[in-house]
Amino acid sequence: MSISTRLSEVRARIDAAARGAGRDPSSVRLVAVSKTFPPDAVREAYAAGHRDFGENRVQEALEKISASPELSDARWHLLGHLQSNKARKAAPAFAMIQSVDSIDLLQKLDAAAAESGHAPELLVQVDLAGEDTKYGTPPTEVPRILDAAARCRATRVVGLMILPPIPETPEDARPWFRQLRELRDGGLAAGVPAGMLREMSMGMSGDFEVAVQEGATIVRVGTAIFGSRQGSALAP
Repeated sequence: MSISTRLSEVRARIDAAARGAGRDPSSVRLVAVSKTFPPDAVREAYAAGHRDFGENRVQEALEKISASPELSDARWHLLGHLQSNKARKAAPAFAMIQSVDSIDLLQKLDAAAAESGHAPELLVQVDLAGEDTKYGTPPTEVPRILDAAARCRATRVVGLMILPPIPETPEDARPWFRQLRELRDGGLAAGVPAGMLREMSMGMSGDFEVAVQEGATIVRVGTAIFGSRQGSALAP
């Protein structure tokens, strides 16, 4: 099955899940997770009309962007953990960085963005499950990060992201998605500006329909679009 066909199928499933939840399908943005896949796979998705692509590693993304200058209006999302010392490389390269998990990283990205003249949107990655193997900030720290974000000069925090425990079934992910929505709603009730909490990035290939039902505005889908991952994206 071609990437174009898979893309169409995923979009149709998103649309159906949104309509079933009484939502406008256009309120859900699909990020095609191209990590480990070669530039040709990105080009095929781009040719099918797709523009939002997600990468986990800064260096892999930079190499892929450099190898695909013809994709000038593609929007690149950084999904993986970002070390503070790579903020200067990341800030000008990505339209959105979805893995902000500390005030220190937020401030370094803002300084790098101001220096480069680029203004990426940012999401705060929340660790609701307290998993040692994953990054993210505890929910109790989210208000402090949002407060610091209000003082940023160049970057804009626009929402929250979650990478929950891997579910055995799609329904197993629903409580985590619901918790993120409740965290968002609590922030709005506490007076956080709506623009800082307009996005909820949650849901991947195995559970994105449940995420849409629970209010996701961004879903991150890789294998359902590109197929199984094999080796390095830039291998011959």
